[in-house]
Amino acid sequence: MATGRTHRPATRSRGIPEATVARLPLYLRALTALSERSVPTVSSEELAAAAGVNSAKLRKDFSYLGSYGTRGVGYDVEYLVYQISRELGLTQDWPVVIVGIGNLGAALANYGGFASRGFRVAALIDADPAMAGKPVAGIPVQHTDDLEKIIRDNGVSIGVIATPAGAAQQVCDRLVAAGVTSILNFAPTVLSVPDGVDVRKVDLSIELQILAFHEQRKAGEETAMETAVGDAALPVAATRGDSTEQGPDGDVPAVMPA
Repeated sequence: MATGRTHRPATRSRGIPEATVARLPLYLRALTALSERSVPTVSSEELAAAAGVNSAKLRKDFSYLGSYGTRGVGYDVEYLVYQISRELGLTQDWPVVIVGIGNLGAALANYGGFASRGFRVAALIDADPAMAGKPVAGIPVQHTDDLEKIIRDNGVSIGVIATPAGAAQQVCDRLVAAGVTSILNFAPTVLSVPDGVDVRKVDLSIELQILAFHEQRKAGEETAMETAVGDAALPVAATRGDSTEQGPDGDVPAVMPA
């Protein structure tokens, strides 16, 4: 099987926009679910709904792959799975190293979704000497002193950083110097890398903050609506109060009908 060091995906050379590349995994996930249910074909509308995009955007994305479907039939599910997998480079083996085997790093090591998508965890690396040799997800943890040798021996081009923020840049520099050209960064910091190195950042706290913003906005809209409803009722009450006055026998209309 080919390794990540000898083959690289052709998405950039074929001029596929980055936004389209970012949506390809969504299509692949939806298509894989259809394939597992033995669904032979799917319409653009059905697939778009499953992937959470609109059908026009999906058809445009697939046009970059040279796939236009068949009118009245739709897209062949198995062929699209192969085609997208090929474009994403998932028809080959990608050895990956995870640096930083704390709670998050250990969780990533135990994640079964990597292997099913062609990403083989080749090594787990940590700076704590007490971790060396301990198995995590069936893989013995190795010390950071051996990082360069591990990268070289396993032909690794993709590294995952799950260290504390303060150690992330140094780890990144060593990975890049050892030959890693793609990094998935879980550390809560921005990494500086040279040209030719791709970095994808995953910051769970930022995602939660964005959700908090939307929750606050929804709460504000609900409060505004309740206030508006209350204000709408006030003139009625005020009118009722102004339309009566106290007479000798109690409340009587301020203006009597003719």
